[in-house]
Amino acid sequence: MKLLGSITSPYVRKVRVVLAEKKIDYEFQIVIASDPDGPVRRYNPLARVPVLVLDDDSAIFDSPVIVEYLDSAAPNNKLLPQPSRERIEVKRREALADGLLDAAVSARMESVRPENERSPASIERNRMVIHSCLEWMSRELGDNAWCMGTPFGLADIAVGCALGYLDLRFADIDWRSAYPNLDRLHDKLMQRSSFAETVPRV
Repeated sequence: MKLLGSITSPYVRKVRVVLAEKKIDYEFQIVIASDPDGPVRRYNPLARVPVLVLDDDSAIFDSPVIVEYLDSAAPNNKLLPQPSRERIEVKRREALADGLLDAAVSARMESVRPENERSPASIERNRMVIHSCLEWMSRELGDNAWCMGTPFGLADIAVGCALGYLDLRFADIDWRSAYPNLDRLHDKLMQRSSFAETVPRV
């Protein structure tokens, strides 16, 4: 299988971490999603990454769908529980982390627009969402070792990738001091090769 993506996309990183945790071999093809002649548009009408291209040349997108597929495709190192209320809780926490990323990416894209076209109000709204998501993540993590208590799983991967993106693009947000339990979680995640080897760099 082949993963179409970019080095800096946190959504792509989430899929790469899952692939590493599941020990699934794949080809990573770095692409520009907006390239009208590139492969992304062939496989994804949304024209965004990540896209997972299977051996039969069919494709799966977006990241929540891809990671659920990967977890079901390989029986080892399960990251999602069987269908249950607990599974819904994991998916909800993934949605919270992805929502933080949606706000962060929107704020980032707005901030690099020409100054006369930029909307400070839009940036501020999205930054408020980021802080609200961090507060929820911290409160729900509490003193737990991992997001869902004892087992490491998809919720931890999603939260870790969100925090990593803040490090990459929002150095002014000092989430470590504000939320020490998220800092501890992130430090534990960075001890795993799946995270250490997928740190986004510009």
